[in-house]
Amino acid sequence: MIILWIGKRPPRDEKGDYNFECLEAIDVKQFNEDMVKLLGGERVELPSFNFKTGKREYKGNYKQLGPDDILVIEGIHGLNDKMSHALPQESKYKIYISALTNVNVDQHNRIPTTDGRLLRRMVRDARTRGTEARRTIQMWPSVRRGEEENIFPFQEQADAMFNSVLIYELAVLKQFAEPLLFQIPKDAPEYYEAKRLLKFLDYFLGVTSESLPNNSIAREFVGGSCFNV
Repeated sequence: MIILWIGKRPPRDEKGDYNFECLEAIDVKQFNEDMVKLLGGERVELPSFNFKTGKREYKGNYKQLGPDDILVIEGIHGLNDKMSHALPQESKYKIYISALTNVNVDQHNRIPTTDGRLLRRMVRDARTRGTEARRTIQMWPSVRRGEEENIFPFQEQADAMFNSVLIYELAVLKQFAEPLLFQIPKDAPEYYEAKRLLKFLDYFLGVTSESLPNNSIAREFVGGSCFNV
């Protein structure tokens, strides 16, 4: 659950772009109020953020926890206690999930973890947010900076760690990423990064997503999941 500002914009970075990765881009006060109510057994209407319109929306998504229910909170600030400052420590169990690629191209060339995550984001954002690959590449330095500032400093505070990489996912993502990358024109600043990624994907034989289990993590990116992602 992520609640972004309404009527107040996030701060800008040094390039003048809005910094959606920082903690200040989240309505932490409202988040904690809602979480405390949920833990107290109250019924709360949870908003969602429409990435296409840039607005918070309330659509009748009400939640109320039972005595044995578990509330799952996901986001880049999940490990930061400032995000959930109103919740008692004994009520939290922190899990750090990261895509740590464990496959090499050959004995001398490893697959960079960041490339796999970039392709994941590119395919997912094109499908769910209508974002062009060119824009995803533009935003990637900001995303990486957000990880350095908001995730990695807190990863050792996790109670458990989980590697979400699938050995076959790059072969599946290839079918979706290549058409997006080919759309970037040669005169665009992002063209050479797109060309590098296309060369990288040449190392893989494409695999259709039709045989993917509907509960595969890869479904978050390519669609068709049995979960609402």
